[in-house]
Amino acid sequence: MEKFFGLSENKTTISREVIAGFTTFFAMVYIVFVNPSTLADAGMPWGAVFLATIFAAAIGTLVMGLFANVPYAQAPGMGLNAFFTYTVVGGVGYGLGFTWQEALALVFICGLINILITVTRVRKQIIIAIPKSLQNAISGGIGLFIAYIGLVNVNVIEFGV
Repeated sequence: MEKFFGLSENKTTISREVIAGFTTFFAMVYIVFVNPSTLADAGMPWGAVFLATIFAAAIGTLVMGLFANVPYAQAPGMGLNAFFTYTVVGGVGYGLGFTWQEALALVFICGLINILITVTRVRKQIIIAIPKSLQNAISGGIGLFIAYIGLVNVNVIEFGV
């Protein structure tokens, strides 16, 4: 393990990495339950999304650890799934009105476009062109959007009242 991961080179030990792994797992395990619940609002089957979330997180994390040799855990993003469900599909009565199947096709097309702009290095130029203050504001806006969706889901905020 020392040779494969370069533990002493990275100033770490097996026990430290195991503790870090458990800490990361417990910090992220909520995603396994929240992601299917959110996407179920878009009409996707809860059980299938539950299993897909587990497989995606496990495979993504293993690839990062074994092939990239970096300690990054991978899992679906809660901001993007909320945008997918409540803006693109319109999971609770508002949104663009696409079916979840159509929305997944759009995600696939966006993935192809992302690969294209990454390979041509256009993506890096776009990121450099966005001011840091706007990048920070976008992150805050996504957080507020997720909080808003949560408040709507627990009926703290209601429409038409």
